[in-house]
Amino acid sequence: MTTIADPPTAAQPVLGDHPVFGGVDTHADTHTAAVIDGAGRLLGHRQFPATEAGYGALAAWLAAHGQVQRVGVEGTGVYGAGLARHLTALGMELVEVDRPDRKTRRFAGKSDPIDAEAAARAALAARSTGIPKARTGPVEAVRALRVARRSAITARAEAQTQLKALLVTAPEPLRAQLRELTTRQLVIACAALRPDTDRIADPVHATKTALRTLARRHQQLTAEIADLDADLAPLVARINPALTAATGIGTDVAGQLLVTAGDNPDRLRSEAAFAALCGVSPIPASSGRTHRHRLNRGGDRQANCALYRVVLCRMRWDPRTRAYVQRRTEEGLSKKDIIRCLKRYIARELFYLLTSPQTA
Repeated sequence: MTTIADPPTAAQPVLGDHPVFGGVDTHADTHTAAVIDGAGRLLGHRQFPATEAGYGALAAWLAAHGQVQRVGVEGTGVYGAGLARHLTALGMELVEVDRPDRKTRRFAGKSDPIDAEAAARAALAARSTGIPKARTGPVEAVRALRVARRSAITARAEAQTQLKALLVTAPEPLRAQLRELTTRQLVIACAALRPDTDRIADPVHATKTALRTLARRHQQLTAEIADLDADLAPLVARINPALTAATGIGTDVAGQLLVTAGDNPDRLRSEAAFAALCGVSPIPASSGRTHRHRLNRGGDRQANCALYRVVLCRMRWDPRTRAYVQRRTEEGLSKKDIIRCLKRYIARELFYLLTSPQTA
């Protein structure tokens, strides 16, 4: 007597050599994975801890369902960074998956298994083709140093703002003594103040204490920034000397562009893709007889800011750029439009510097 086997379910995965596709919804403490077959049928989903052991268990669970063709991972740059490194080391093909849009969530609901299944379907349909950053080389070291440097710069600017704001409301003798000083002189003078701690209830001495604290914090942060710059400059120059030698590009701009490209810049398919990544590619906004493009407000805004600084520098010092600006101005373009055009051209130039063999 012949019996018909039950169709595969989430609790009854089909094992073998048939192709399967995975999806992972990542979080700080746990990752939820889903796996589907080539026809889009859900084979199962499971939650794993966000640890090295959990990464291994997740990879083994995916492989137990068949030949893993592609895995879509949400958040490879944040919560999924460790998992992405682990799966890449195992030779699995990864793609970066964006979270489902609001319309999809409105109809399908929101849960970790649902998001993981959506990531798997995006990997199956090849809707997402972005290759995650490798995060295993010297560019990742640059990123870590830049995080600390950016934090120090932000804190120093805040301390400077508070220092000047406090001076505005300071008692008049103290205010008259310090109000005409430059920022550098003000920091030095305030750091040298000697308030009487026994008279801390006196507004004059309390203000002196606050000014001295802020000024010394400013000096400490300045020293931190200088130390980080001393580490970053040779590291960035060693990674890509051609990039740092280009006109208008210093250590800070070069470091940002390297971080945007990642340790595997070959993941950038074309110079147009790099321009879109930096948010400098014009977006079509045509309808009917109207043909126009609009400003791209997407992409990596820090990379966009770096390109903007390169444009400003070249507009001031580079003869070719100055000639281009003059010609386009005579054609009737505004300064903003000229800057947008220059950012697109410079993105094309820098793409080839970032992806050339010498950058390895």
